[in-house]
Amino acid sequence: MIPGETVHSPLPWDLPWWMPDHAIFFSVLYLVLGIIGTGMAWCILKSYWDTQYSGKPEQH
Repeated sequence: MIPGETVHSPLPWDLPWWMPDHAIFFSVLYLVLGIIGTGMAWCILKSYWDTQYSGKPEQH
């Protein structure tokens, strides 16, 4: 990446990680997106589990 050039893509392999402002911004961005994605995945799996296994009589 040439100094003064803008970021072409937010993908990790296209970022200038040697620039501190880009490294901090995108590290925090990916951390927040990861936390949000993990929370959404947990909610989806928990709701699926609850709908599949709630209200059924126990089988012996």
